[in-house]
Amino acid sequence: MAADDYDFWLFDLDGTLVDVDASYPRAVMEEVGDRLGVSVSDREADVLWYGVGDARERVLDRLDVDPAAFWETFHEVEDPIARAEAAFCYDDAEWVGALDEPVGLVTHCQSYLTEPVLDRLDLRDWFDTVVCCDAETGWKPDARPVELALADLGVGRDPSGPLVGDNPSDVGAAWNAGLEGVHVERHGHERRGCCVLGDRRLRSLDALAPGTGRVPDATSGG
Repeated sequence: MAADDYDFWLFDLDGTLVDVDASYPRAVMEEVGDRLGVSVSDREADVLWYGVGDARERVLDRLDVDPAAFWETFHEVEDPIARAEAAFCYDDAEWVGALDEPVGLVTHCQSYLTEPVLDRLDLRDWFDTVVCCDAETGWKPDARPVELALADLGVGRDPSGPLVGDNPSDVGAAWNAGLEGVHVERHGHERRGCCVLGDRRLRSLDALAPGTGRVPDATSGG
């Protein structure tokens, strides 16, 4: 289906529309490591931040750090304002702000972290609804946060539209909710260690923008 035919759009946030300067996750993970009594390299900091594939679990195992302790310490360390100040919007995502169709955001990023980023980057007006996943709404690939966003958008029964994200859980959430799953590969297949399945696979969101023609299919690699 061509992007011009979509009735609505759903997007993930981190790694899809926005990211942070490389120095920020490295500083955060260095502090997390200090508090846990381990040394975290720049490469390990990047892996722990982005969690590509199962690489995060392998790093924590190598550092002999309990995942629950890691996340507890991570949330203690991270500051919402500092994160927002380090954030930037991908150039290939700027067309999202000009969409005429209903647009929703479905993100694992908690509200206290999401809101400062949206304000700092002036993205709030891009979205007609924002759903931050939590224990109550569920977590992608669960369909519930996607269904909540669709209900907020009021798009009716059997609408046509995608959930666009950079993580396999985004594609899973889309499929579980009966939507098209569009994957944008920000890290490269070599770094990820696998290819992510999806109805559409892109290297840049530019290929998805309305007016650019048919969206690349799942076998094209974007």
